[in-house]
Amino acid sequence: MPTPPRVAILLSTYNGARFLTAQLDSLLAQTVADWMLYWRDDGSTDGTVALMEAFAARERRCVFVGEASGHLGVNGSFIALLRRAMADRAAAVAFADQDDVWLPEKLARGLAGLGDDPVPCLYCSRQVLVDEALNRLSDSAPLRREPGFAAALTQNIATGCTVLLNQAAVSLVASSTPPAATLHDWWSYLVVTAAGGRVVVDPVPAVLYRQHGRNLVGAPATMRRRAVAAMSRGPEVFLNVLRGHVGALRSQPALLSPESRAVLDLVDAGLRGGIRERLRALRLHGLHRQTWQETLLFRWWFLIAAPRSSRTP
Repeated sequence: MPTPPRVAILLSTYNGARFLTAQLDSLLAQTVADWMLYWRDDGSTDGTVALMEAFAARERRCVFVGEASGHLGVNGSFIALLRRAMADRAAAVAFADQDDVWLPEKLARGLAGLGDDPVPCLYCSRQVLVDEALNRLSDSAPLRREPGFAAALTQNIATGCTVLLNQAAVSLVASSTPPAATLHDWWSYLVVTAAGGRVVVDPVPAVLYRQHGRNLVGAPATMRRRAVAAMSRGPEVFLNVLRGHVGALRSQPALLSPESRAVLDLVDAGLRGGIRERLRALRLHGLHRQTWQETLLFRWWFLIAAPRSSRTP
């Protein structure tokens, strides 16, 4: 590729033919036209691949990423796309989901948020939650507490379909090794904040985030529903993800600023130790979730967690 694109849009598809055309049309409607679509399919059995091949033949600004074949899952698929975009020296990348619709200013707002900052930077935004037919349900919840590394260990606020990364952040995330039980957006948020990078949260929605029965994650419409969903999953699911993140980050010390290393050491000691170590970790500034109810639940789960090593072999 002689001229790197201003934005590499990363699209991982899997049995998404039903909604995919609307998403592709919204990419064409972007006010920023200097983009290239990087896509890979994760093993679809419907008409997704044929639809993507027809789009690529028509638009001719698509890069099929076939180096990593087979079913990788959503995290593995996006990391494969990210590494290809890094190799092609894209100035910025944007994650795209197959079932959403981007508002026309999405890329423009994201690039403006990233700016020209040389440090790793992640942009994300609120979303308009819509049903299957794109009827508006509500806007996603606004940010109540500032993002940061300690907060990123407890909760992901960077919804993947809204995320843009600058070149410095792309290099960091693409060169890292994420744990198995994570998602690309949460891992990107963790890696950028662990390095002391910048997170920009746009209060203006930039995506129609379609809610349907096959969402991988989805967005609960109210705080009550979000709390109920967390309660139903139980502490072990959350704590296993936390242990995985802590272990993966500790095994890659080059990703950590000195301040993040100190935070991670205290959280790791709490996960492996007793009540004193856990209370010491919970005194960390920023170790909270977005609402006091969610923070209270997190603190309880952290306190009652069975001691277990969070180190990776």
